Amino acid sequence: QVQLVESGGGLVQPGGSLRLSCVVSTSMFRFYDMGWYRQAPGKQRELVAQITSDGTTNYAESVKGRFTISRDNAKNTVYLQMNSLKPEDTAVYYCNRLGVPFGSWGQGTQVTVSS
Repeated sequence: QVQLVESGGGLVQPGGSLRLSCVVSTSMFRFYDMGWYRQAPGKQRELVAQITSDGTTNYAESVKGRFTISRDNAKNTVYLQMNSLKPEDTAVYYCNRLGVPFGSWGQGTQVTVSS
């Protein structure tokens, strides 16, 4: 069973930056399109950034120009660089495969943007 381990979250002031990492335990990682999702309290999980197996990226309008998704296939890792953070970015962030998610989601990593 594929495991997803997210890390890098924390408490940051508005305007600050964080870099999230997600290690995916499968040798097939390089073939998968991956995404970063977030879920704020009382809201549905939403996709905020995606990267295909060939490196094409796409972003939700709410984060475009501020977040950057990348991947390192040698490390089975997908990253999310988050700059100019806003209070509305506060959420638990998860990674998973696009299309058909892996069966078990990771524990996520909490991002809190507050002064």
